[in-house]
Amino acid sequence: MAVKLPIGPIHPMLKEPINLTFYVEGEVVVDAEPNIGFVHRGIEKLAEKKTWFQNLYLCEKVCGICSSAHQGCYAQGAEKIFEKEPPEKALYIRTLMWELERLHSHLLWLGVIMHEIGFDTLFMYTWKDRERVLDLVELISGRRVGYSINTIGGVRRDISYEAIKMAMDVANYIAERAQFYERVVLTERTILDRTQGIGYLSKTDAIRLNTVGPTARASGVRRDVRQDVPYGVYEESPFSIVIDTGCDVLARIIVRIREMIISAEIIKWILFTMPKTGSIQVKLSPFTKPPENEAISRVEAPRGELFYYLKSNGSQYPERVKIRTPTLANIVSVIHMVKGHYIADIPPIVAGIDPCISCMDRVIIVDVNKEERKVLSHQELRRYSIKWYKKNRAWVREERR
Repeated sequence: MAVKLPIGPIHPMLKEPINLTFYVEGEVVVDAEPNIGFVHRGIEKLAEKKTWFQNLYLCEKVCGICSSAHQGCYAQGAEKIFEKEPPEKALYIRTLMWELERLHSHLLWLGVIMHEIGFDTLFMYTWKDRERVLDLVELISGRRVGYSINTIGGVRRDISYEAIKMAMDVANYIAERAQFYERVVLTERTILDRTQGIGYLSKTDAIRLNTVGPTARASGVRRDVRQDVPYGVYEESPFSIVIDTGCDVLARIIVRIREMIISAEIIKWILFTMPKTGSIQVKLSPFTKPPENEAISRVEAPRGELFYYLKSNGSQYPERVKIRTPTLANIVSVIHMVKGHYIADIPPIVAGIDPCISCMDRVIIVDVNKEERKVLSHQELRRYSIKWYKKNRAWVREERR
């Protein structure tokens, strides 16, 4: 008989609130189900109350780790709405920031996955190396988190000679360190025992479950927006997609480590190829009203495909901003991967997709009796939640035991 094992929404294993319920027989997981929505922030609805330019700074707060991916994806979509093409140099700088962000995100994740399996030495190494990338990002943009480098029609800051020199040094350093990390991961018995053969996701299942990013590529799926639908200057950039057929947590680690080397190569190519002079943005007044239009924008964020849908009704405020993050696409695969594994394997499997819960969470109110969706005001939602809690108080207390 399976026993229910709830983990979260608050749990030492979790960095953000999410409820994952596992059904176990002894120490083996036989089934699981996710329960999301604990950190829903209403960003999509708030975007309808902000102007097109104000939303640049709202969208980068969807995720602190991949803020440039969010802001750049939104700016890219807004440029389609406004029918404005950013200058060539702006695209180079925007792409440079995307790849620097991929470096610091992968370094952060590599430390986290090592911490989850109890190998904190490598956690210390990766986070120390990540500081070099953040120092460079700060030199270019003025900020370490939420860089605010993008604007509709280009970028806000040019890149200095000092930053170019530092970027070259950082790219060479991280590429060398990534090779060291790969050697450690492939030879250290502690890491291999906790990751090899754990969280198996076949190529067929990865495609069937619509996984994206390194999670999909670690299962042999050649899926990368940078090559599938080139944007920025990726179409000109000579880089290869990293694929692994291990299909387990170890493969996901190897893919991300090798992607750091590829990102370093892209950064060096950008520094050599980027125009030395030229405009970095198209002048566009914040009060400009776009035509009635709609657009989609896709970028390959560090965790995978990030998708934005934008709709304009001709006013200063978007009629609709829809965001689909890579974690939402990958969370279903976690439920598949944990089945048949021990309880102790849950942390590395969950961490293996590099989950970002707060950027994933969305809420849709559905009346199952009338089969219709509803939009609730803040006060209506508050009254509903109080009423629901009073009705289900006994059940809630039982679940918390």
